Amino acid sequence: MSALTLGKEEKRPQAVLPGKPESDVAAGEALLEPSHPQDDVEEELPDGLDESCGTDEEEDSDSDASSVAGMPSRGSGALPSRKCIECLAQPTEDQEKVLKPALVCSLFPNVPPTIYFSTRDERVEKLPWEQRKLLRWKMCTVTPNIVKQTIGRSHFRVSKKSNDWLGCWGHHMKSPGFRAIREHQKLNHFPGSFQIGRKDRLWRNLLKMQTRCGKKEFNFFPQSFILPQDIKLLRKAWEEGASQQKWIVKPPASARGIGIQVIHKWSQLPKKRPLLVQRYLHKPYLIGGRKFDLRIYVYVTCYDPLRVYLFKDGLVRFASCKYSSSMKSLSNKFVHLTNYSVNKKNTEYKSNSDETACQGHKWALKALWSYLTQKGVNSEAIWEKIKDIVIKTIIASEPYVNSLVKMYVRRPYCCHELFGFDIMLDENLKPWILEVNISPSLHSNSPLDVSIKGQMIRDLLNLAGFVLPSTDSVASRPQTRSDSTCSLGSTLKEKPRPASEHFTAEKMKKAYYLTQKVPDQDFYSSVLDILTPDDVRVLVETEDEYSRRGQFERVFPTHISMRYLRFFEQPRYFNILVSQWELKYYSNKHKGLELLKNWCGKGYHTGAGTDLAQMVSMATARPAPRVSAGMLTITDFINILHRYYRSPLVQIYEVEEHKIETWRGKRGR
Repeated sequence: MSALTLGKEEKRPQAVLPGKPESDVAAGEALLEPSHPQDDVEEELPDGLDESCGTDEEEDSDSDASSVAGMPSRGSGALPSRKCIECLAQPTEDQEKVLKPALVCSLFPNVPPTIYFSTRDERVEKLPWEQRKLLRWKMCTVTPNIVKQTIGRSHFRVSKKSNDWLGCWGHHMKSPGFRAIREHQKLNHFPGSFQIGRKDRLWRNLLKMQTRCGKKEFNFFPQSFILPQDIKLLRKAWEEGASQQKWIVKPPASARGIGIQVIHKWSQLPKKRPLLVQRYLHKPYLIGGRKFDLRIYVYVTCYDPLRVYLFKDGLVRFASCKYSSSMKSLSNKFVHLTNYSVNKKNTEYKSNSDETACQGHKWALKALWSYLTQKGVNSEAIWEKIKDIVIKTIIASEPYVNSLVKMYVRRPYCCHELFGFDIMLDENLKPWILEVNISPSLHSNSPLDVSIKGQMIRDLLNLAGFVLPSTDSVASRPQTRSDSTCSLGSTLKEKPRPASEHFTAEKMKKAYYLTQKVPDQDFYSSVLDILTPDDVRVLVETEDEYSRRGQFERVFPTHISMRYLRFFEQPRYFNILVSQWELKYYSNKHKGLELLKNWCGKGYHTGAGTDLAQMVSMATARPAPRVSAGMLTITDFINILHRYYRSPLVQIYEVEEHKIETWRGKRGR
């Protein structure tokens, strides 16, 4: 793997704001420039960023024009000859375009701004050179043109070095490769996301969830078998089924419909290679006599706490021939497969350039909802079921991803990921998950694709919350994971936190909420009574992120997220915290935001100068106990926890008190 030099993030620059941005990002019109072709790519697990960016494209673009100034039109990934001096895509200077500031202010004081990404009808102001020179992007051959265009409008430049970039959109890597990502950098994948991105892993993990949580909750995927290990189980299910049953056979790690076939005889089943065999959904909901599936865009910004967003628009992809249940039709992929890569080869395939029109073999998702509503269908109910499927599927990957993030990723900021969920509706309009793509195609060969994917990527990058690092942190020495700072940066320089009283209190509080055997809502609601600096940082990050959501809808956490906590393999403290926060303040957002603004104004979220008395009095709005010198001892805090939660926490206290006394003794020498 090519080495990516790691650096320590020491301090952040005070942002020079050209103007105060709006809190809600305005939706723009479509990006009409042609895009770099890229199709769904399953996990290839290369050794590093450079090697991971291999070409896996289709030559199916309708345009031969380059969309990026100074870059090859076919997206070869070649870098400019001059290091970091070629802008990716300079917007045309048009005084009629809406002028936008380069940075989006946080909702809260003492929290850094984030980089603003614009639509094509907007013009972004330039930062001063000292800040603008930090806007560097690592280019890969698979970086889609739609991404290049969007970052170019924010004045990002191509980085030829391997260690001075802020963002990269590339292939997945082997998990150890994530160690090379520095604290101020973002890669568009999480380690372990292939646990739902590979077809065989997806079905294995969903089946595991179904066994643990019940078929009633996890009944949204067809019966599946992974060969060769499940061959006997498949044979039994085959023999118990009807004589006219159909099965669909898929390679476990392919895309674009490659290797997929529908069979009805045991003799048709390939025996010598790994396969996923699924019971075929033979009664799909039809429109115009054709079957279709939905491409749903799902964006995960963090796994702990889990934060999941759905883009409100998507794609509806139709088979190019009318559906038939006849056994003779099974070999006709234009009848049974909905992949664009397959159906574009049919001479009868009709494209659609109007995102509002219900015509051709590809529609916008919003157009489908309008069509169904006119037919008297409750499309909102279908959308709610899709949300449920998405949340549960992401939760199925959660234990693997969280474990690998803690092992290989320096801070949660470094990872984010866009997933492409493929959903099919049966004759009763029940949604079924078909597969999940960890590198969904952002190829845009029509105005419809450009409009939907362009807006989605722009909103996604704003949601990602790219923060300008300090010049020192970009050029600093390699850093160990133990030097890592918290997930939310601050304009205030953070001091190292030893085993001090408030740090110990944070650990004790987390342990307390994770060791209860039969918790209830009353118990969980008390998590907001005493907030620690860590709590405030996570809540500030969650609220700031939500304010930048654009046309994304956050589906986790929400005020109903507590119902999903039982599906997690192990409880996560921050999931409890944010779910309770949403439950308490979803109907009065202003009140919750004002509380966080008050805390951030006093620097509480940085942990600097915080004592336990402040933790209690600020969080509970109740007077803290009178103690000498205005300080609350760890013993006092234990007593408060005991009074609030009616649990002595004796074992946790004894261990942590010993650590504190040891630390005090060393400090006093």
